[in-house]
Amino acid sequence: MLFPRKKLIKYSFTYTFLLLIFILIRKSYSIKKFTVTSKSFTDKGPLPIKYSTYGDDVNPELSWTNVPEGTKSFCIINVDPDGHDWVHWLVKNIPADVTSVPENTVPGEEVVSSWRIKKYKGPRPPSGTHRYFFKVYALKIEKMEANNIKDFYKEAEANKLAVAEIYGTFASQK
Repeated sequence: MLFPRKKLIKYSFTYTFLLLIFILIRKSYSIKKFTVTSKSFTDKGPLPIKYSTYGDDVNPELSWTNVPEGTKSFCIINVDPDGHDWVHWLVKNIPADVTSVPENTVPGEEVVSSWRIKKYKGPRPPSGTHRYFFKVYALKIEKMEANNIKDFYKEAEANKLAVAEIYGTFASQK
């Protein structure tokens, strides 16, 4: 006998265990990441003036892919972290079957932003170049109740399955 029975069982178990680990690791790497893109601008590139208060002041197109399993709705936060986290746009209760926002449309219910309005309000930095993040949250709830910025952030964070983000830059026109 080449290998005693106990060693054969031990090696067989070790081999099976290692094979299982390899399969699980490989499968986890094949899982696609929740991402957002835009046909209106490139990630980390300049936002066209059209999407600013100097232009048409309309929201850019956004699309997202690889939606996490269990997503019941989405929300969008558009924020300028270089402008003291100035919130430009909040949209809640976007249905789970929606995976894009065409330019100049509202896919859900708007919430009052830092501008004190329920509407997209584009970039207008007082000086320098600012970054404008568009964050899409995949949520585990169908309806958000939040009606102000603080509650919106709190509810989105508490119910997120994943967050995808993209940002564009915009320079002061002064």
